[in-house]
Amino acid sequence: MNRSARRRLTAVALTVVAVTTSATACSSGGSGSANEAADSGTYTVWDPYPQFDKGSAWAKLLDDCGTEAGVKIKRTAFDTSDLTNKALLAAQQDNSADVLIVDNPVVSTLAEAGLLTTTDENKLDTSKADPNLLAAGQTDGKTYGTPIGANTLALYYNKEVLKKAGVDIASVTDWKSLTAALEKVKKAGKKGITFSAIGTEEGSFQFLPWFWGSGAQLTDLDSTGAVSALSLWSDWLKKGYAPNSVINNTQTTSWQEFASGDYAFSENGTWQLANAEKAGFDYGVIPVPAASGGSAAAPTGGEFVTIPVQGEADRYATSQKLVSCLTSGQNLLDTDTTLSYVAPTGEVQDKQVAADAKLKPWVEAVKAARGRTSDDLGTKYPKISEQMWKAVQSALSGAQSPKDALTAAQSAVK
Repeated sequence: MNRSARRRLTAVALTVVAVTTSATACSSGGSGSANEAADSGTYTVWDPYPQFDKGSAWAKLLDDCGTEAGVKIKRTAFDTSDLTNKALLAAQQDNSADVLIVDNPVVSTLAEAGLLTTTDENKLDTSKADPNLLAAGQTDGKTYGTPIGANTLALYYNKEVLKKAGVDIASVTDWKSLTAALEKVKKAGKKGITFSAIGTEEGSFQFLPWFWGSGAQLTDLDSTGAVSALSLWSDWLKKGYAPNSVINNTQTTSWQEFASGDYAFSENGTWQLANAEKAGFDYGVIPVPAASGGSAAAPTGGEFVTIPVQGEADRYATSQKLVSCLTSGQNLLDTDTTLSYVAPTGEVQDKQVAADAKLKPWVEAVKAARGRTSDDLGTKYPKISEQMWKAVQSALSGAQSPKDALTAAQSAVK
């Protein structure tokens, strides 16, 4: 690593903001330097899945891909937020993992730090990946890695609650009709909608479909559309259509509220499908509606498989074989089923829907989703996101009007 790259890496490491979606609850994983035991026959893989132990299907897949490539795999799992810092530190020490699997918004941070190779350099084939998903790993016209799977947000609804309130779900097509449905639900003695507006990336993640659904752009936080989106949430709290608890809700606690059976709607993700089956009531899923109708773009969650820069360039060929194996059609189908992810390719998505028809609305939502760092926002996104969730918190708590909160947010970003 040359001096300018090292200086750039150090600067990014000192200011890095770990961005996580918290799609799944993860505990802290193992630790240790990437190549401390590596030789020509051992390749290191770091991933954010500490919930999967050595006997899991995921660990077995890694070993199988290693066998196929003729090498042994040394795997280390970290908590999602910890993995970014560990990867930056390892790169400073010229000791990066051979294969690194990271949350998609982190890719631009690591790329700017000079830590990742491009797909032109490592010869990864990304031609089958959906362009909107691949965009989360692109910056300045270059692609860094390939998505292993994706998740996103939609609205779960309780069929019985809506039936008792006299709401036909087919009538919910935009913000006006959704708000009208919430009003009917409240009058029927039930609760409206729950979501996560906590002051972290989870809060921004959940606000983005409404923000984008208004026509707003992340480069203009205080636009008319943005204000209308935050006003929508704020008005729901004032009218009792959403509980005050959303201010502190994570996506997990928000789901727990919906699982009580009292709420008509819950904004949540693909990762709750297994819990939805256990909820004890009939549910359905619709896309988050845009302000004037149609589906709003929701943010993509999920990880990218990347190949970090190595001092020994001859390692890349084997690393490429490992990544190609992990993201092959059959392995994507198996892995994404385990992770409750929608596959990043149309071919595998079709197989997922054929196996489970309940995945159809999620596949449609993923196809319409947007990467948080897309539009060449790259490392600007974390700062924008922080100001966004602060504005949401300020408005929902009543400390500021939606307009004033977002004006302050835009000023802070500038």
